[in-house]
Amino acid sequence: MVSKQAAAELVWTDDEPLECVSVLPEAPNVVTVCFQSPSGRPFNFHPGQFITLELPVPGGPLYRTYTISSSPSRPKSLSVTIKAQADSIGTRWIIENLQPGATLKGSGPAGHFTSTQHPAEKYLFISAGSGITPMMSMTTDIYDHGRNCDIVFVNCARRPSEIIFKRRLEHMATRIDGLDLKWVVQEPDPYQPWTGYQGRFNQLMLGLMAPDYLEREVFCCGPENFMQSVREALAGLGFDMERYHQESFHAPQASEAKLIVAPQHHDDLPEMNVMAEINFAGSGITTSCHETETVLAAARSAGVAIPSGCTFGICGSCKIRKTAGEVHMVHNGGITEDEIEEGYILACCSNPRGNVTLEI
Repeated sequence: MVSKQAAAELVWTDDEPLECVSVLPEAPNVVTVCFQSPSGRPFNFHPGQFITLELPVPGGPLYRTYTISSSPSRPKSLSVTIKAQADSIGTRWIIENLQPGATLKGSGPAGHFTSTQHPAEKYLFISAGSGITPMMSMTTDIYDHGRNCDIVFVNCARRPSEIIFKRRLEHMATRIDGLDLKWVVQEPDPYQPWTGYQGRFNQLMLGLMAPDYLEREVFCCGPENFMQSVREALAGLGFDMERYHQESFHAPQASEAKLIVAPQHHDDLPEMNVMAEINFAGSGITTSCHETETVLAAARSAGVAIPSGCTFGICGSCKIRKTAGEVHMVHNGGITEDEIEEGYILACCSNPRGNVTLEI
């Protein structure tokens, strides 16, 4: 029987440095750095967790936190996939200076953003740019178990050539049933036809990609404005936000290397247990409903006829004028900013907040 202390000594701990064994280019300004422990001890972590690296930059050291892109199902190495932005200091230093054989001090792993804490039969992974890294770790871990899965994997990038792990994921999808890949790009590469989704990720795309999204456990990672748009899209469609998870952490200081910060969402989203009141002034009808109910649904229940079409906020058929009160609206192009300034809303994707008065 192996004691807990003896078992701990069998795996890598952050009292041992990380040895760089390879640096692999993935996409423009993106590399995967693979580490091993000099002692040969395996790594023990949960898919989706992060690690903090101490970087010896001029004037440093500098501490940077990176999500682990490799899977604990392959414990002999640990990889981080990093993208250098225009103002990057630490990441740019890694890309320009780190070579195989060099060592870095690492702290962790840590973090709550992991599928092991939220087991589910169906997953929806939504990411943008380098936010794909924890999704890659979680997907690889599920893939390595050898069982069929049910994952809708959505990644958004500027161009197809900037989609990280595209070939690797497509290979995995040919070897297992249930890995459904969806790529979204802002624009195609020059002289390269693109037949996938194009534009900004929205509710309409979500409905086409994963019609059963209400049944799925959702993990999201990317820039904050991207994650906020995903949260608003899901909340506007009545998704149970208790089943929504996003990567949220702050880079720890040297003395706080194991700091874990639980996700905090500060969106002012509609709530199920809060009531609202809608006054349909032209019809002389007032009705009460939950904030999570759309104006269109409330109107139908009250017997007020509002023309509608797509119900995704794209066709504009349900456009009506609001004369008082506030709504939470997440649309997909069916209304202009000028119309919003004039008080118009789309009933299909607007949730009432408090007391609302409509012309109809």
